[in-house]
Amino acid sequence: MSKIFNFCAGPAMLPSAVMEQAQKEFCNWQGLGVSVMEVSHRSPEYIKMAATAEQDLRDLMEIPDNYKVLFCHGGGRGQFAAVPLNLLGDKLEADYLLTGQWSKLAVVEAKKHARISETDIMTKTDSGKLTVKPCSEWPINAGAAYLHYCPNETIEGIEIFDIPETGVVPLVADMSSMILSRPIDVSKFGIIYAGAQKNIGPSGLAIVIVRDDLIGYARKAIPSIFDYEVQAKTNSLYNTPATYTWYLAGLVFKWLKEQGGLVEVEKKNIAKAELLYNFIDDSDFYTNNVDKSVRSRMNIPFTLVDDSLNEAFLAQAKDAGLLTLKGHKLVGGMRASIYNAMPIEGVQALVDFMKAFEEQQ
Repeated sequence: MSKIFNFCAGPAMLPSAVMEQAQKEFCNWQGLGVSVMEVSHRSPEYIKMAATAEQDLRDLMEIPDNYKVLFCHGGGRGQFAAVPLNLLGDKLEADYLLTGQWSKLAVVEAKKHARISETDIMTKTDSGKLTVKPCSEWPINAGAAYLHYCPNETIEGIEIFDIPETGVVPLVADMSSMILSRPIDVSKFGIIYAGAQKNIGPSGLAIVIVRDDLIGYARKAIPSIFDYEVQAKTNSLYNTPATYTWYLAGLVFKWLKEQGGLVEVEKKNIAKAELLYNFIDDSDFYTNNVDKSVRSRMNIPFTLVDDSLNEAFLAQAKDAGLLTLKGHKLVGGMRASIYNAMPIEGVQALVDFMKAFEEQQ
């Protein structure tokens, strides 16, 4: 089989080395003669693996000691509900910033539990490119329970690199699509959460990094499975976790360490993104509609000069081993998701194909 490169926005491709190790261990994990999927999550072998995965994540992100790391059910959407239920306490209002579809979906869920103040911080440049208002113009309500935003919007291809100063108001970030792609200062946040299926591992898991002083204020009606205090006290083993996803996430964390950590990973992600963006910018055939200051390194949407060519482009790309390039239905066009696991060879193969396709027309 020729080399296949999967540009899916999620579930996304996993590192080949991780998949190969998982395949090797699938039926006989740690010499136990059974799969890790069959091992009790209360067994000493599994507990050791889980603890190692957490420590590796702490090392990679330099997570301070006054933060808990939780491995939760329900993916990112589960956290859309868990965040307000855990943080509101006796407050009634929370603030949400809108930068795209995922931040809007977080608002839809949060409105079931609180009075939400939502502010659209998306705008356009003089040339018509999508951009985001600077952090200095973001509204900070000192009486809000928290301020929520999404640093990377996978559909629009927008990434916010600056971190706002929110004072005493806890800053909550949905980092599902950019976590582990570059170093961040965790201490700037009250909560960071991320669905696993982009840069962490398979779907079914959410990582929650929560500051200690924000635990213990959950609404009484919260399901225990979403209660950060319950999860923290039980080391995320309140009930049977997503055991295989947790195991694979642990392999990914070790792989990231082997790459040199997040400083080196960021260098690779910058190189991949620049390769594709530079080609698009130099072409009259392809267009990206996001201002350079907020272009996502993880999700790169682009359009062809004529939408009638889209089906041919996708069909020929698939034949060339370049999968899942169709853009989201809300925006159309194409989208190349180039998370950590995508090698620069995959991006080069895409650029070569795009160039050849343009020359055919």
